[in-house]
Amino acid sequence: MELQDTPQEWRVVATETPFRGKKTGVRTDDVVMPDGTVARRDYQVHPGSVAVLALDEEDRVLLIKQYRHPVRQKLWEIPAGLLDVPGENPLHAARRELYEEAHVEAADWRVLTDFYTSPGGSDEAVRIFLARDLAEAEGERFEVAEEEADMEVARVALADLVRGVLAGDLHNSCLVNGVLALAAARAGDGQDALRPAEAPWPARPFEA
Repeated sequence: MELQDTPQEWRVVATETPFRGKKTGVRTDDVVMPDGTVARRDYQVHPGSVAVLALDEEDRVLLIKQYRHPVRQKLWEIPAGLLDVPGENPLHAARRELYEEAHVEAADWRVLTDFYTSPGGSDEAVRIFLARDLAEAEGERFEVAEEEADMEVARVALADLVRGVLAGDLHNSCLVNGVLALAAARAGDGQDALRPAEAPWPARPFEA
């Protein structure tokens, strides 16, 4: 058994986009099933996202706390954002998000993990980077607005975050995936064995 997800595309006989928002939309496809029947599938069309697990010299993770209206909670998260430009290099986007949300830059970057947020209902793909060798960014801070104007920033020990995830106290998907992936990497081949920052990403192909 090959333990790897594989590309496959079933035939679509009709498609429409009943809703288009500012960044995402909803698509309806009529898909031919293996037995020849046709089933309708609705899903969110999403440009993709990047997130950054920024780790400082004291083994603390840089966090932000932000209000998320759909779940009516303020969630502890790692810096993250959309791939606003089709084909955008995800590393460039991750650097931008770390600067805009935390006014921090990093000298060492690795790919921590790639995942689909909810593949039964969305095509959103996320790449999480591990960023190390942190420093305060130069220049003026990025001007924040809307939910970001109320953000809190903190640095929390990785071990405390692992405990918080397993206790059910932390719920943001990028934080959960990133924290547990880093803990697993350390228990395995180590952080330096992670993929390079420019590793291919078939879910969202990009130019170097």
